[in-house]
Amino acid sequence: MADFHQTGTVATLHNLRSRDDGYLERDLVAFAQNRRITLILPSLFSELEGPALKGIVEVLAEVPYLDEIVIGLDRADEEQFAYAREFFSVLPQRHRILWNDGPRLRAIDEKLASGGLAPSEPGKGRNVWYCMGYVMAAGRADVIALHDCDIVTYSRELLARLVYPVANPAFPYTFCKGYYARVAEGKMNGRVTRLLVTPILSALEKTIGRHEYLDYLKGYRYPLTGEFAMRASILPDMRIPSDWGLEIGVLSEVWRNLSDRSACQVDISDHYDHKHQPLSQEDPKAGLSRMSSDIAKALFRKLATDGVVFNSETFRTLKATYYRQALDLIDTYYSDAVMNGLIFDRHREEEAVELFAANIVEAGQTFLDNPMETPFIPNWRRINSAFPDLMSQLRVAVAADNA
Repeated sequence: MADFHQTGTVATLHNLRSRDDGYLERDLVAFAQNRRITLILPSLFSELEGPALKGIVEVLAEVPYLDEIVIGLDRADEEQFAYAREFFSVLPQRHRILWNDGPRLRAIDEKLASGGLAPSEPGKGRNVWYCMGYVMAAGRADVIALHDCDIVTYSRELLARLVYPVANPAFPYTFCKGYYARVAEGKMNGRVTRLLVTPILSALEKTIGRHEYLDYLKGYRYPLTGEFAMRASILPDMRIPSDWGLEIGVLSEVWRNLSDRSACQVDISDHYDHKHQPLSQEDPKAGLSRMSSDIAKALFRKLATDGVVFNSETFRTLKATYYRQALDLIDTYYSDAVMNGLIFDRHREEEAVELFAANIVEAGQTFLDNPMETPFIPNWRRINSAFPDLMSQLRVAVAADNA
């Protein structure tokens, strides 16, 4: 059952099931007459071969209010790009594919690299950054939405609820974050949010004291969701992290650039499921292990920019505090799971906590050892200053690839 609880820091828009779903789309069709809506889909080529993206495309083909769909395609050769063009050709909306591994976009990347402004590593952050640059270069969007391409429970309602708060001209919101219950196949998912982000925010508060940024993040019910929407006017100032701290990094940029009343979160799905990353205990550069380290570093870097001083003793204390907070939460999750008839593996939960606790210390040491590290890709306002013709080159390159 939906609730009406407000966190107090971020406006929460619930799904109280008091109206039929169709009214959202009817309103969005009207809003789209004056506020053109673009959807960004960052995708690996391998996702075109899975079941989720095919279902997403079938749903999107029926969405009436989208002006354009921009697909960022990674890890695709020439033959695979041709396959992708055919794959997405069923979309009736205007759509463009950014072939990130193609010669035209590689040339643009090399030009940025010559000025020290290219994204430092491949991945979702780089993909999203280039898609945002293209959206600005094309000049067709007033509202953009973004979601992952591995959602197996995708629906028209999910997209409509995500876009509605920033598309409605009567609402004050410039940024909207989606949230949902991560329950599927009879078990709780969302381990990184449940077992890392929630307890580390509380542990940081105990360790360094109350901080407005921590209050802000704690206001989001699911800060690591890959689904968000925003007004296109804020794109030029958005810095996108190149590592796996993308979601936390975007929230940090929203907090830096916008007022508290400009951000909201919205319930977009009763049940949500997507591809699950392995814990990767044996490989710290993969899976949830890599993700947890990047998220921890993103938090430390942001707090440092607000004047918080960290040292080795801080991180040792933080680890101990986090560990106790996380174990206490496992007891709560167990009770919740039992009440709802869900499978709950306490051993695997505690394994994840132990890994995340070790990674907090490792991330802290990496932060101390690399004070000059700048994982954020420069914002597009800086790119336009350094290379005034690059955005037009990007628009021309994408058009040529899609011709």
